[in-house]
Amino acid sequence: MERPLDYLNSLAQNDWLIGYNSHQFNQIAQQLYLELTQLSACGTPPKIILAEREPLRFLASFIAACAANCPVFLCNPDWGTQEWQQVFDLVKPDIILRMGNREWGIGNRNNYQCPMPHAQCPTIMIPTGGSSGQIKFAIHTWETLISSVQGFTEYFQLIQVNSFCVLPPYHVSGLMQFMRSFTTEGKLAIQPFKAVESGQILNIKQSEFFISLVPTQLQRLLQNPELTEWLSQFNTVLLGGAPAWNELLEKARFHRIRLAPTYGMTETASQIATLKPDDFLGGKISSGQILPHAKVTIRNQQGEILNSNQIGNITIYAQSLALGYYSKNRENQTDFQVDDLGFLDEQGHLNIVGRNSDKIITGGENIYPAEIESAIQATQMVTDICVIGISDKHWGQALTAIYIPKKSDISALKIQTLLKDKLSKFKIPKYWIPQQHLPRNSQGKINRQKLQQIATEFLQNPIT
Repeated sequence: MERPLDYLNSLAQNDWLIGYNSHQFNQIAQQLYLELTQLSACGTPPKIILAEREPLRFLASFIAACAANCPVFLCNPDWGTQEWQQVFDLVKPDIILRMGNREWGIGNRNNYQCPMPHAQCPTIMIPTGGSSGQIKFAIHTWETLISSVQGFTEYFQLIQVNSFCVLPPYHVSGLMQFMRSFTTEGKLAIQPFKAVESGQILNIKQSEFFISLVPTQLQRLLQNPELTEWLSQFNTVLLGGAPAWNELLEKARFHRIRLAPTYGMTETASQIATLKPDDFLGGKISSGQILPHAKVTIRNQQGEILNSNQIGNITIYAQSLALGYYSKNRENQTDFQVDDLGFLDEQGHLNIVGRNSDKIITGGENIYPAEIESAIQATQMVTDICVIGISDKHWGQALTAIYIPKKSDISALKIQTLLKDKLSKFKIPKYWIPQQHLPRNSQGKINRQKLQQIATEFLQNPIT
C-alpha cells in the first residue's frame, strides 16, 4: 500500500488543487515533513494538534504528520474555551499547528505513550461527539481511511475522484473528500460554503465532480434558483451528516438533483451505505446499498440476526472501522453496534428508522421522532423542527415539538390540524414550542441536551 509521501510525490507536477496553489501545498507538506522527521529521530514521534484555519495549510500539515508517523489530532479552530480545555486535558500535545502559527514543545514529549500500542502508525484522531458537548476522538490509521476510499471508488466504478469540498477538513466528511481526490490523483476544489451561497463559485465542470452536503446546506441552495441549476449539473451530490426530511428529498428530486443519500459516521471513516443517484431519481427512498468494504447486519436485543424488512439494531463490520476512541481501547473488535435502528430490504438497501436513544415512550407506545418530524416538515409550515420527549407523570413522556415557524402568524393549532389525517392521535405532539433557531452544529446535528433545557424552561414559564 502506498504511503502519504508516495502520493504527495506522484502529485508534485500536477495542478490538482482548484482555488489554491498545488505547488505551495507540496512545499508546505515537504518542509513540515522534514522538520517532523528530525524531531522524531531522537525518540517517540510528537503528538500534534492540528487546528489550522486555512484549508491548504491544514491539509498539507495533515499529510506531513501522517508521512512522519506522528499521531495527529484534527481539531476545529472555532471550538470554545471549554471544548479546548477538554482536548488539552485529554491529548497533552507536543506540537500545536493552528491559524498559520506553529507552537512547538507544548507538553512533555518524553512522557508520551501511545494509547494503542498495537496500532499501525500513523494514528489519525478525528473528532466526534461535539454536538453532545463531550468531544471524543475516533482513532483511524492511513489504512482505515484508504479502505474507505477503495470502497467508494469500487462502488461508483471510478479510477479518479474529483471533489468539490465545502465542508471543514477537520470533519470526517471534509477530510474524506480530500483523501479520495489526493489518493486517486483526482482534482480537489475547496471553497467555503458561504462563498458558494453568495454565488462566488469556482469555475469547474460540475458533471465531472462529486460534492458533499449536509441537509441544511442542501435546503439553502435549493432556495436559490441559480444555485439549484448549478447543483443539478453535478455528477453526484452526496448527502449525509444528519437525517434528511422527505420534503427536502422530494424537492431535490423535482429539480433533478443527482442526490446520493448516505449513511456513515466518523467511526467508519464516512459512508458505508449510499443510494446511487439514478436510484434516487427513480423514486427509491433509503440509505442505499452497502459499500464493498463494509457489511451490515440487523440484530434483535438478544443479538440474533434478523431477516429482511425486520427492524433491529444496526451492527457494522468494515475495513474502515476506527480502532477505538483515544484513551479507550477497542482492540480485536471487528464490529461496531451503533445507536441507530433500521432494516435491510429485499434489495439489500439499508433503511434507517431512528436512533434507539431518541425513542420516546408515551402511554406505552414506542415513537421515533424522525417520522413525526418528517410529517411536520411536509406541512411546509416550519423551517426547522425537532421532536423530543419530556418527562410526564401520566404518560411517562410527553411528545414535545420545538420548531421554527415559517411565518410569524403560523400557530401550533394550524400545524396540528394538518397532521390529523397523517398521524395517529398519540403521535401528535402535546406541547409546541416556537423558537427563532434550533441548536445545531455545523453538520446540522441537533444538540438534544440544549433542547431539553429549552423545553423545561418553556414549560415552567409558558408564554401566555
